[in-house]
Amino acid sequence: MVFVLNKTDTIANVFLAQMRNSQVQQDKQRFRHNQEKLGEILAYEISKSLKYKWTEVQTPLGICPLKLPAETPVLGTILRAGLPLHQGFLNFFDDAESAFITACRKVKRSGAFTIQIDHISSPNLDGRSFILCDTMLATGQSIVDVCKELLATYQITSLHIAAVIASAEGIAHVKANLPKAKIWVCAVDEEMTSKSYIVPGLGDAGDLAFGEKN
Repeated sequence: MVFVLNKTDTIANVFLAQMRNSQVQQDKQRFRHNQEKLGEILAYEISKSLKYKWTEVQTPLGICPLKLPAETPVLGTILRAGLPLHQGFLNFFDDAESAFITACRKVKRSGAFTIQIDHISSPNLDGRSFILCDTMLATGQSIVDVCKELLATYQITSLHIAAVIASAEGIAHVKANLPKAKIWVCAVDEEMTSKSYIVPGLGDAGDLAFGEKN
């Protein structure tokens, strides 16, 4: 299942357009804040797919029956680019536990690369729903490798992957390797460069949010 936010005309497209705009990108605070807003919107959309149960709330005038989430998902992100998106999810799932993963590309002389996962800090995910937030879903290799590592360790009941922009190739890779995962993105771009940057994309999300790396 793949959900693409910009298939519907909404205010979310304003936040996405500002993130892509090379002039607006110079404002790091706005770049992070727009990513946070899109995280909130994706969190709202994902909330519709969760399980709910009836409960009662005592008001000053009586009892109101309503349905509330039967569980709170665990939120995860791959450092560092995904932190603002993760914060947007936390703004809605404000009592959620979080997992943090450090993973990076190790580029070979040929230009090919592998994913090196250095550290995973996570609560127990057994019997839990898990949402992995990462700004860009490019090749999909890091997301697949991280999820496979977690699935080998925990019995995750429901896996969700959320990104701002994905490549068509990356989505295909995730679907082929994580067939039970639900994918939630704001937009899908068709191309990637030889260095696996999404085109038109938005550039390096981590650098734009937090400054260039040495």
